[in-house]
Amino acid sequence: MSPHLPSRIFRARIKPNTGGGSDHAWGNHHFIIGGAVKGQRVYGTLPSLMLGGNDDASTEGRWIPTTSVDQYAATLASWFGVAATDLATVLPNLAAFTPNNIGFI
Repeated sequence: MSPHLPSRIFRARIKPNTGGGSDHAWGNHHFIIGGAVKGQRVYGTLPSLMLGGNDDASTEGRWIPTTSVDQYAATLASWFGVAATDLATVLPNLAAFTPNNIGFI
């Protein structure tokens, strides 16, 4: 795990909201384990944690994930035997992301 990750990585932004708390995010980190997994690698990109920085979609620390859950699911589905031609049926949003298979297996 990177020493640069914030201690509260579940939040959507670093800057507190008006109530003093943090908004909830739809981005997160995944740990994939198993014998077939290509380990000791990071898939996707960890954001720069600077307010208003290159990875901030605003000036409040709102980061958009670089890897979708659809890509993780497509990688796993392929390993489980789902044909490439069927992935769009199983994961209808997959066409919005490339690559479909992020290669951790």
